[in-house]
This record gives sequence, structure tokens and C-alpha cells, in this order.
Amino acid sequence: MSERKPPFGKILVANRGEIALRVFRTCREHGIRTVAVYSDGDRHAAHVAGADEAVHIGPTPSAQSYLRAENIIAAARQTGADAIHPGYGFLSERASFVAACEAANIVFIGPGAHAMELMGDKVRARKAMLAAGVPLVPGREDLVDVAAALGAAREIGYPLMLKASAGGGGKGMRVVNDDDQLRRGFAAAQREAEAAFGDGRLFVERAVLGARHVEIQLMADRHGQVVYLNERDCSVQRRHQKVIEEAPSPSPRMTPAIRQAMGEVACRVAKAVDYVGAATVEFLFEEHEHGEPSFYFLEMNTRLQVEHPVTEMTTGRDLVWDMIRVCAGEPLGYSQADVRLDGHAIECRIYAEDALRFLPSPGPLLRLRWPEGPGVRVDAAVREGSEVSSHYDPMIAKLVTWGPSRAVAIERMRRALQDTVVLGIECNINFHLRVLAEPDFRAGEFDTHYIDAHPALTQATDLAEDHSRAAAAAAAAVVSRVATARRSSGNPASADQPHMSAWQRAVRIRG
Repeated sequence: MSERKPPFGKILVANRGEIALRVFRTCREHGIRTVAVYSDGDRHAAHVAGADEAVHIGPTPSAQSYLRAENIIAAARQTGADAIHPGYGFLSERASFVAACEAANIVFIGPGAHAMELMGDKVRARKAMLAAGVPLVPGREDLVDVAAALGAAREIGYPLMLKASAGGGGKGMRVVNDDDQLRRGFAAAQREAEAAFGDGRLFVERAVLGARHVEIQLMADRHGQVVYLNERDCSVQRRHQKVIEEAPSPSPRMTPAIRQAMGEVACRVAKAVDYVGAATVEFLFEEHEHGEPSFYFLEMNTRLQVEHPVTEMTTGRDLVWDMIRVCAGEPLGYSQADVRLDGHAIECRIYAEDALRFLPSPGPLLRLRWPEGPGVRVDAAVREGSEVSSHYDPMIAKLVTWGPSRAVAIERMRRALQDTVVLGIECNINFHLRVLAEPDFRAGEFDTHYIDAHPALTQATDLAEDHSRAAAAAAAAVVSRVATARRSSGNPASADQPHMSAWQRAVRIRG
């Protein structure tokens, strides 16, 4: 525990699962008490047990619980929480929630409402970035109808990317290659955007095909200091959702000079909107056979990202602690020159899903064991016996490995995945193992269309994978017998608290 007086006495985390447990871990280290919130369906969830206090906020559907700002504020008032950390998803990028926290005299651990509102609207963000001199993909905003979209297509040229102005997570997004596809896609994208965000506005950009998805992690304080903490490569995606992330980018064209240029642009983005806290500026990174690569501003995520552990592993920073400090008004306390880049880290998102069709696989976790060893970190949302609900995102853990080189990080990830036991539900571990063995991935030669370009990754389970499932079942039986023996002998040491042991393993990563 830190000896200094903590900036807050008590923090409520307006979220669930692994990100709530992640924030609680930092709070415990620095003597800050914690409050969990939970729905009916999460009454016995791991994050509820991981906090000092827990408050029930409503029925299982998130629209009646985790998305009810008034319920979150009431829970903070009830428990005397000084601040609220939103995690990611749910209310984390709702400017109205930030305003509600301010009205209740509760600190929101994130940016101000103005920056969040501006960067959450992709059209307004594009205009602000254009004024700030940030490189943008050629596009057209304020499309009122399909006729305007067709006019933009004649100016920009095909292929085009249709995007929802208020969107994210791939909703309302599609590539169109000609006028007919644009006419059909425009109406469909509008319907999808309206259903997802209550806002059917669209804009178009030139489709940058064959590019990487590279993002810069930022941290900014209230005193005008902004630093970038290097880049992450999130190009391995399915349906515009990230699956594997790593830091730094394995691209041979990601030179120190390009990294610095991207980082400086990202800092310019933050300064243009008076940003405070953790943010991620996402870029399309277009590699060229000859000459320097190009990069274009994609969007700014005004929150902590799912993939933040790979940045923590390669910089040595606790991003949650930095967020807490700067949002309490403290100076950042380090400069750009202090940011390091140490080794390589890879994160695999472990989903409860059928990895062949990428469909959720809810149900009870009958057996669960996470890997151990040097360079292994597990941020888990569940424990053995947990119920994976169909009401929430199916990610059950983030498995992260670090190594002095990318090759070592990959090998550690391969072993960690093989040592993981998840029984009772389908999960995507075998999919990750296939990716790690695939030559293009190992060579670092991939872009955002990597999964589509390698259909063998999602073909039917082969014999080797059947063998790995059998091995996992055998390992689970051993785990069960050991746990039973420990309980009968009165020894409490077991995997009954996986979220605790996972982090204890992580802090031993580099000694």
C-alpha cells in the first residue's frame, strides 16, 4: 500500500466484470475504499465480492441497471463515494453522466463533458481535428440523404466507408464499392445507427483498405501536460471488434520517428479539446511498398481501453492510478522523456463464444483455471461456478503476456493459452492458438482484414484441437481433485479467488 494520502477516500466503479476488479486492485494498493454496483443477474459476480461495499442498482438488463445514471449516483451518495470510475462501455462516454456527477459534487474519473461530447460525435470530431491540423481520411460529413452520399462518392471515389456519426463498435459501418451498394447500404446503415445510438446521421470516408489499426495511448492532467505512452496495434479484428492487441506495433515500418510523429499528433488532438485523463487516439496506419507510411485520425476514445494492459506491461505505468491522480487535480508527475518502451506485450481477449461463428456461448463455468508463470497476467471477470450471462458482453478475461521480444511474448502466450482450462461453455482459446501459429501473424504481416484473409482460422475444429480439449478436461479433473483435497485438509489456498491470484501473478512479471 502507498504511504501517501490517497486523493480520494472511496471510489465507486460504475461497471462490472474484469474492469471493475482491475480498478479495485489499484484502489486497494493505494488505500482507497471501493464500491461495486450490481444488477440482479450479477448478485454473485466476482466483482461484487472484490469490493469493500456493494450496492444493488436494478434488474439484470443493463438498460434498467448499469445504464441508469440516477441509480449509480444514488449508490455513490448512499455509500459516501468521493468519485466514480466508469470503466469502459455503459456510461463511460455519456456526457450527461459526467454532468450528473458534477451536479452531485462527485468527481468523474475521466474527461469533462465538453471533450466527451465533442469527440463522441464523429462528425463534430472530424471538423475539430481538421481545424487542429490533424491528418484525416478524405470524407464528407452532414449527409442528409442518399443523394448527398452519391455526390460525395463522385468527389472522393470508391471504395467508401459508411459510418454512423454517433457510432462505435462497428455499428452502422459498412464498405460500399459502387452506386448500387451505396444506395442499399445507406438505408441499412441508417437503420442500424438509429437502433444502436438513437441517431441515424451518417458520413462517408475513403475506405482505406489494407491498413493497420494503430492507436496511441494518452494521459493528460489539468495543468496542460499531455504525454503519449507509445502505440498499440489492434489490427486483428472480427466485425470491427478487436480480438488480439499488442504493443508496440510489429510493423517493420513503425520506426521511432513515425511513433513520435503519431504521438505528437495524438497530443495535439487532446490539447485541442482540453482533455483530462486517459484517452486513446485511433489511427489508420497505411503502409506503402515504397516511401513513408501514412496515418489518418480515426477517432478518440474518451476512456480507458480494454487493451490498456499491454501499454502498462511495456511502459511500467499503472494507467488507472494515473487517471485517479490527474482527475483529482494532481499534476501528471512525469514527462514525455520519462516514458519508456520495454519489451513486447500481447493481449488475447477470451470470449465465451463459438469461435467458428463468433456467437456468444452463455452458461455456467463448471471448471476454470488460469495460467501462471513469468510474463503472464490475467484480468478475469469470472471465477469457477460463475454464470456467463447472455445480457452482457461475453468477454470473460483478458490474457496478457510480456517478453523481452515479440517472439518470446508469442511463445509465452501460446503456453498460457494451452494451460488455461475453461469448461462448461464454448470459448475462443483454440482460435487464438491458431492465430499464434499462423505464419503471417508470426511475421507481423497483417492488417484489419487479417481474419477474412485467413479463412482457415475459423474452420471446423481439427484433431489437434480436439486433443487440446481432452487435455483441458483432464487438467480440470486434476484441479478439482486438488481443490477438494485442500478443502478437506483445511487449506484455503486454491483458485477460489482467481481475480486476486491473477493480479498477484501479474505483479511478478518482471521481478
